[in-house]
Amino acid sequence: MYARVTISLIQPGKFDQAIGLYRDSVVPAAKQQKGFKGLYNLGDRGTGKGLSIVFWDTEADMKAGEASGYYQQQLGKFKDLFAAPPVLEHYGVTVQG
Repeated sequence: MYARVTISLIQPGKFDQAIGLYRDSVVPAAKQQKGFKGLYNLGDRGTGKGLSIVFWDTEADMKAGEASGYYQQQLGKFKDLFAAPPVLEHYGVTVQG
C-alpha cells in the first residue's frame, strides 16, 4: 500500500471552510479513483496546518491521479483557502495496525 501526503497551511479563519470542502467534495471524488484504499485528514486549528493522507493499493494507482490531473483538480478547490502552496510527499506503508 502507498500513501500520498499533502501538507497544507490554511488561512486564518478559513479552517472550518476547508474541512467542509474536504469532507463534501474531496472525499467523494477520492472514493471514485482506482486503487483508493482510504484516507485521513488531520488538522491543527491553532496553526492552520493540515495533513491529508490518502492510501492507494499500488504506487501506479497513486501516481495515476497526479498524471491525469485529478490531484491538481482537488488542490484547485482550495486555492482561495491556502496560506502557502501545499507540499506533496509519497510514502510506502511499512507497518499497518
